[in-house]
Amino acid sequence: MDVLTTRLIPKNGLQILKDAGCMVTQYTEKRDLTSKELIYACKRYDALLSVGPNKIDEHFLTECRHLKAISLLSAGYDNVDVSAANQMGIAIGYTPGVLSAATSDIAFLLMLAVSRNAFYQHNTIAKGEWGFFEPTANLGIELYGKTLGIFGLGKIGFELAKKCRAAYQMKLIYHNRHSNEAVEKELGATLVTFDELLAKSDVLSVHAGLSAQTRGLFSKEIFEKMKSTAIFINTARGAIHNEEDLLAALQQGKIWGAGLDVTNPEPMSSNNPLLSLRNVCVLPHIGSATVETRNAMAVIAAKNIIAGLRGEQMPHVVNPEVYRR
Repeated sequence: MDVLTTRLIPKNGLQILKDAGCMVTQYTEKRDLTSKELIYACKRYDALLSVGPNKIDEHFLTECRHLKAISLLSAGYDNVDVSAANQMGIAIGYTPGVLSAATSDIAFLLMLAVSRNAFYQHNTIAKGEWGFFEPTANLGIELYGKTLGIFGLGKIGFELAKKCRAAYQMKLIYHNRHSNEAVEKELGATLVTFDELLAKSDVLSVHAGLSAQTRGLFSKEIFEKMKSTAIFINTARGAIHNEEDLLAALQQGKIWGAGLDVTNPEPMSSNNPLLSLRNVCVLPHIGSATVETRNAMAVIAAKNIIAGLRGEQMPHVVNPEVYRR
């Protein structure tokens, strides 16, 4: 069976595919394939291991129904038209769970970096501006005993909550569609309304999926409901916050700072004004970027592909309902 990957993937995942008898072609250009190019390329393959923002939409699925397996190298799947996949009976694999610890590390890193203006202070050294000491200048804020609010308390949010509880004895509140009793019992977290989350959080960290309900949710009106001393963290999807409104909220002192591992669009422009603010830290979407996590993701994606090629249920599938049809 012939498999196409849209990026170079870690060698362990590649070896699993080869050991299963797959002939693997990896797309090596450092650019995203257009929708037309991806469809044309897939015509020659039996399976697709999709890496990056490739649109697995209704048009793609219609044109590529011959594919015996499609799997993403990601935990998110907002680039997939799940409804269309269900209607066509096409299973879509993905890689959930294994990136929770690594992504929560980035949220924790951003929270701490923002609280001490770390990126801005580093840049003052690079620009030769480390000079006269002033006791009232360049002050950050401490996190000890503050309140961490989590929007979307799943596996990543749980990992972040554990870190914040252990390191800074932070109080934990969260907003979900449903309560998370395990986290409440283990960490003493409290389920609150969305407005309470905004009003009480000293650090508000976003870990929800991108959907019609969350797209652009964190906008001017929402930032105005937060504490003026609050830190906003987003390691989920850039489209969940409105960047123009976030910039205005920071410039006007509506919130204290922001840490982003995701932007809208991606990549962020090098002249984006957010990058010049002392109270902002931005990273280039590296939540899962560790050797261990990317290896684990490659293994899961490869196993999804092999199962699909063999006519078996993928071990990690976005839409398991297609197997019950």
